[in-house]
Amino acid sequence: QVHLEESGGGLVQPGGSLRLSCTVSGRPFILNAANWYRQAPGKERELVATINSGGDTNYADSVKGRFTISRDNVRNTQYLQMISLKPEDTAIYVCNLVATTTTLPRRNFTSWGQGTQVTVSS
Repeated sequence: QVHLEESGGGLVQPGGSLRLSCTVSGRPFILNAANWYRQAPGKERELVATINSGGDTNYADSVKGRFTISRDNVRNTQYLQMISLKPEDTAIYVCNLVATTTTLPRRNFTSWGQGTQVTVSS
């Protein structure tokens, strides 16, 4: 099993910054993609940012230029640096891992964290 745990959420004023972390523990795996999702009250879950095994990144239009996803493969931790935060960024942010087992037979799997609340308000 693989366990994901987020940290770094909180209350921030509009225009402020936060950095979310997601630490992965458990069995070894082959990373396919690491993602950050968010879900605001009354809204569907939204894919915010993704980074693949090659380091390529992709972002939702709503966060481009403000959010940066990265991953430290030594620490097995993914990050979401958020700047110029807006009230509409308020949501629960959840990290997600898409990976493949290292043992045979290989199988793909997806794991989720529990989420961390980000509130942008004055």
